Amino acid sequence: MSFKIENGILKKYIQEDGETEVVIPDGVTEIGEAAFEYCKSLKSITIPNGVTKIGEAAFEYCKSLESITIPNSVTKIGKSAFEDCISLTSVTIPDGVTEIERDIFSGCTSLTSVMIPDSVTKIGKFAFYYCKSLKSITIPNNVTKIGWRAFSNTPYLNKLCKDNNGFGIINNILLRYKGNGTDIIIPDGVKEIGEWAFENCTSLKSIIISNNVTEIDEGAFEDCTSLISVAIPDSVTKIGESAFEGCTNLEKQ
Repeated sequence: MSFKIENGILKKYIQEDGETEVVIPDGVTEIGEAAFEYCKSLKSITIPNGVTKIGEAAFEYCKSLESITIPNSVTKIGKSAFEDCISLTSVTIPDGVTEIERDIFSGCTSLTSVMIPDSVTKIGKFAFYYCKSLKSITIPNNVTKIGWRAFSNTPYLNKLCKDNNGFGIINNILLRYKGNGTDIIIPDGVKEIGEWAFENCTSLKSIIISNNVTEIDEGAFEDCTSLISVAIPDSVTKIGESAFEGCTNLEKQ
């Protein structure tokens, strides 16, 4: 195996034919952007204590990667770090990481288990998009922001919606509505209507938003073409861009 390391940053790993396991050398403090990208035969990677950052797309398209050991010294994992690692089955995010950035596990179709620490406060867009084996995950109560389609196309979100009359709600954030109702009331307890939560819900005609809601995010009701009436309470202090774009039948109140 061959590593290109500069000032503690692992810039590039050059894979040898047939190599399936890698132990990153001691002394490395950062895994650089795309350092292991397209290493298609790697099955196991061990990251040493002392590494504090995993760069953007560091392990993207490592299609044989089944396991990876991430030490508690890591406090930042860049976007798309494990995108399309289709053989990865489980991962533990270290204590100290505060954000799961966008696309980190997008397309990890074999992922069944993710441990998220209490230190995480934000989950980015597409973070677990199309993780089609992800049936359950524990989201810490400290998570207050969840990006667009973070859990789209996962059994986890589908079950949330099925068990709650079509509403996919995590930590008081309404991420997605998958029901067929025409006249709906946003459930009590919802504080934020997420980005594009009702996008293209063309059967919706009227919506009553509960008094606990404070934010209506970008594109929340975009292209709800049958929507006629929306009751927005005084508790709402923020309405995102294009929240009602394409609602061509919405009447002025």
